[in-house]
Amino acid sequence: MIRILFICLGNICRSPMAEIIFRDMVEKNGLSDEFIIASSATSSENVWNGIGAEVYPPAKRILARHGLSAEGKRAVQIKKSDYEKYDLFVCMDKSNVRNTQRIFHGDNEDKIRMLMDYTDRPADVSDPWYTGDFDKAYRDIYDGCEGLLKAILKQENQA
Repeated sequence: MIRILFICLGNICRSPMAEIIFRDMVEKNGLSDEFIIASSATSSENVWNGIGAEVYPPAKRILARHGLSAEGKRAVQIKKSDYEKYDLFVCMDKSNVRNTQRIFHGDNEDKIRMLMDYTDRPADVSDPWYTGDFDKAYRDIYDGCEGLLKAILKQENQA
């Protein structure tokens, strides 16, 4: 079982998009039983009294245009105890990496990665909260998820 947690600042745009896109890819490849896939925020700003905000409406719309649903997904904040629960933490940008390392007090098992590092154009995933460009964010996330799945399958085949 491979346990992956996608991470962004607020868990209402990029990381839930990555969770949903990656889950769809895994399902289409008949691998659902081999993965646990979730997403989380480094910030508490979208979680109030234990209740998380829904996925941001423009993120829902771009997912729906691609036949994917964000129904039921609500923001959650990452906790220090999550480090032992997941095999891989896939961050959307460098500040997410720093904040995740801060929350975990380091990364002694080298589990924290950047999503775009699984593409041929390593960089931050475009943040649609600030740019308004959900199409670009979707493309970045889709390409990163595709590369991540290929990397995992290649690693599994070599094991």
